[in-house]
Amino acid sequence: MSWFIRFNKPNDVLPQFTDRANAESPRRTLSDFIDLPGVYPAGRLDRDSEGLMLLTDQGRLQAQISDPKHKMAKTYWVQVEGIPDGAALKALCDGVELKDGLTRPAKARMIDEPDSLWPRTPPIRVRQTVPESWIELTLREGRNRQVRRMTAAVGHPTLRLIRARIGSWTLENLEPGQWDSLPLPDLNPVRQRKRDRRTRR
Repeated sequence: MSWFIRFNKPNDVLPQFTDRANAESPRRTLSDFIDLPGVYPAGRLDRDSEGLMLLTDQGRLQAQISDPKHKMAKTYWVQVEGIPDGAALKALCDGVELKDGLTRPAKARMIDEPDSLWPRTPPIRVRQTVPESWIELTLREGRNRQVRRMTAAVGHPTLRLIRARIGSWTLENLEPGQWDSLPLPDLNPVRQRKRDRRTRR
């Protein structure tokens, strides 16, 4: 049987199955939630980030999802310090200059706190004198801690980061720590684009 699953990774969980760096006192990993042979993550999600991960035992599918050259869109819900103005949102969309270069064009918009949001454990530290707000940010690249660095660069440090979508796959009806099985997608790009167009109609 071939496996392709989606998983809602909780905060403070390593995006891998073993914690080689802390063998004597291992931290929580994917193996605390998923017990499937030969399954590996298609891409990473930082330990202090939450939300959607896709895992599979199919190497070609794993590469298709995780390799930046395929530019698969990833959407994040980002709780930030302060309330970004139009200039900050435009900078996120146009590209932010980071130490490793200018980011690719992105999509950024202000949103209300998502209705489906779950409590974070532990809760974020909120300064009473500083308001916070939510941004929906969609990227087509995956640099190390990119979202956090982008929001900090425009003056709004990230407080909480949740990946809500990878391509056409979402977190819908998936609680933190839960996973479910998905149909294996068709990797033929022409057929996939035709299906995507039918879905958007």
